[in-house]
Amino acid sequence: MATPEEKAELLENTRESLSRMQKFDAQSLVRATELGEIFAFRKAVSPAEHLIGLYCELPQTVLEFLPYDALNAIKQRADADYNRFEQILEFDPNTPNAPDARKQLIVALHEAYEPVFTSLHPWISYSVARVTDFRRLEDEARSAIQSVRDEAGRLKDEMEENINEAQGILDRIREVAAEQGVSQQAVYFKTVSEEHDFESNRWLKKTVKLAMLLGIYAILSLFIHKIPFLVTDNLYQTVQLAVSKILIFAVISYMLLISTRNFLSHRHNAIVNKHRQNALLTFQALVDAAKNSANQDIILTHAAACIFSPQPTGYAKVPLPETPSAKTVVEMLSKSASTVESAS
Repeated sequence: MATPEEKAELLENTRESLSRMQKFDAQSLVRATELGEIFAFRKAVSPAEHLIGLYCELPQTVLEFLPYDALNAIKQRADADYNRFEQILEFDPNTPNAPDARKQLIVALHEAYEPVFTSLHPWISYSVARVTDFRRLEDEARSAIQSVRDEAGRLKDEMEENINEAQGILDRIREVAAEQGVSQQAVYFKTVSEEHDFESNRWLKKTVKLAMLLGIYAILSLFIHKIPFLVTDNLYQTVQLAVSKILIFAVISYMLLISTRNFLSHRHNAIVNKHRQNALLTFQALVDAAKNSANQDIILTHAAACIFSPQPTGYAKVPLPETPSAKTVVEMLSKSASTVESAS
């Protein structure tokens, strides 16, 4: 039976031996610079790393809980294996039978793993059981399972919310598509309105130029008889000059009239198509304002008549057909409401 002092001393020595094995660098066994590639111990690196890794599985903190005999066995095994490393570090290629000695050292290092594993695995298992808090692991596992369940529930709720949101977006898209079915037609009237507006501006410029030309000609005609080669000597020449002046004035006036009519016509068409564009853009609001299908039919009928019927613009002097008055619409709505109430 070992005394506490002897066990304490053995514990300290075992820690040193175990730490020395755990901290050993397997690459230092190669010694390629000293021994050359022929005698280098490159093949010893892999078994040495496996052996060192096995010692690293045994934590030093568990040594104080091991019995005296176990500490002694671990120390002897660690010292023996470290001695194998020292033999490789001290290998001299000049000794007799150096190739055979090198081969024996590598083979011995390969064969050392199995007995070390057999000797250390009970204490490695004991250390794992001691340092592992199974109750804590169970609590963590339960906590992880609950977290997974909570996350699954949250994802389910979020998925349902996304589905509802997607359905709402789909319904809104359908509503917008239904609105665009009418409202997007306004682009055709917009295009035509812009074309007529452009043409009206072009004819306005021509009208202004012709008006200025007519005014300039009217002023010049007052002094045309003073031009030396246009001075008349008899009645025939005077009549001829007057007729020429009247013809030129009539032609310019007629061109001014044509230009003015074209300007007024294009301006009228631009305003009418602009009116139809704006009316179609607000067409859906009229539909939504009606509470039942009967009122919708009445409103749509009169709205369509208002949109497509000729509108007074002040640019065109043409007789306009009669359009449904506000009083007529109200009367029809009243009758429709009465019909709905009697039917209900």
